[in-house]
Amino acid sequence: MTRAMLAAIGLSIAVGGAAQADPADYPYPGIVEIETPHGFDALYDRMVAAIEAHEMLVLAKPSASRGAAGRGIEIPGNAVIETYRNDFAVRMLEASIPAGIEAPLRYYLTENADGTARITYRQPSAVFAPYGSAALDSMAGELDAILAAIAADAAATD
Repeated sequence: MTRAMLAAIGLSIAVGGAAQADPADYPYPGIVEIETPHGFDALYDRMVAAIEAHEMLVLAKPSASRGAAGRGIEIPGNAVIETYRNDFAVRMLEASIPAGIEAPLRYYLTENADGTARITYRQPSAVFAPYGSAALDSMAGELDAILAAIAADAAATD
């Protein structure tokens, strides 16, 4: 191997190691976890409906478990549901262009061993806090209430 190749390998190992999150730090500030009585598929459908009922948009619903099932592989249910609303996006960008990396906001749905499912999300106030903007903090407070209501509706027993 050439010195350049060895240097590249060494750099990738150093960078990869530095980028790893410490599981001892979890849950991160603002993480909300809600255990629900619903199975994964039912919770998935309920979450989409709750987001729409609260006048937010569902942008994407990537699911490793559904993708794996399409390949004949069974893993516990999981999906990320991305949500957004343009009026909040405009306010966010007026307050901070760098904060745009945080959109869309996300819910993570995971299937438990007992067949029920969990909702996990990070409160917008925690997501936007590092930007140090009063306008973002105000908007994030509004979004905290909306995301909490969406999660409560999806988790509720009817």
